[in-house]
Amino acid sequence: MDTTLPRKRSFAEKFKSFFSGSKKAAFNGEFFDDCCDALIEGDIGPKTALGLIEAVQKNAGRFQSEQDVLLALKSLLVTLVRPVDFVVEPGKTTVFLVLGVNGAGKTTTIAKLAGKYRAAGLDPVIAASDTFRAAAIDQLKIHGERLGVRVVAHQNGADPGAVIFDAAAAVAARGGGLVLADTAGRLHNKENLLRELQKIDRICASKADEGRYKKILVIDATTGQNAFRQAETFHQALGVDGLVLTKWDSTSKGGALFPIGKELGIPVFRVCFGEGYDDIAPFDPEAYADEFLGLSG
Repeated sequence: MDTTLPRKRSFAEKFKSFFSGSKKAAFNGEFFDDCCDALIEGDIGPKTALGLIEAVQKNAGRFQSEQDVLLALKSLLVTLVRPVDFVVEPGKTTVFLVLGVNGAGKTTTIAKLAGKYRAAGLDPVIAASDTFRAAAIDQLKIHGERLGVRVVAHQNGADPGAVIFDAAAAVAARGGGLVLADTAGRLHNKENLLRELQKIDRICASKADEGRYKKILVIDATTGQNAFRQAETFHQALGVDGLVLTKWDSTSKGGALFPIGKELGIPVFRVCFGEGYDDIAPFDPEAYADEFLGLSG
């Protein structure tokens, strides 16, 4: 699978430009305060940014150039995030429960994953289990037709757990495979939605083979620190196995991945950067940190 991320502009260039100019030649307290502010602007968050700067500042006497500071930051950033991949084993029933607030890109992510797994020789089944939104069901049906992927759907307002149950049963009946299950995403901080997701969680766990059930949270790279709060809410309620970061383009900063990794310990499964079915790649911490800091070129 292609791991090449698109070249980013905007924030990365702005961050790199912060290091240019003779006035930054002295690596003093003011310099590092400004550097901390720049990291916070990139959505890293005050707590994580301050920790990074304190760690870098301890080695200030060794720095010969601004590039040395950037490389020191990168070496710390890559320790905060880690990639993860989920193997779909032939003959086993695997369920990916795709979580996230409305607008984060769940529907498109499911379609991209379906396309990639189908291209890899698998025959995934999509469960249109966000039954609270008729549009979500219709969108997945359209994606399924375009990709040649089966979509299991009930009528609008049906029990979402029943949709996943039927999709998993269909996969198990043919000897195993992958179910990509959509979920409702509005009001992620409301107890009723979280209780509904916990009910679905139990159904998924009962239908998937042992070790073959993964909960994947989709977060929008343009939402800043709100992405951290979403990850925290879903992780506390369900336990998230991996993240998909969407909308990783020229307008996003993407720094929220770092405090999520540091404080919540959730690894990153995939990065999405466009609307096409192929615009999805495995997460590469080195490449991601390079793009975030403007080191990629």
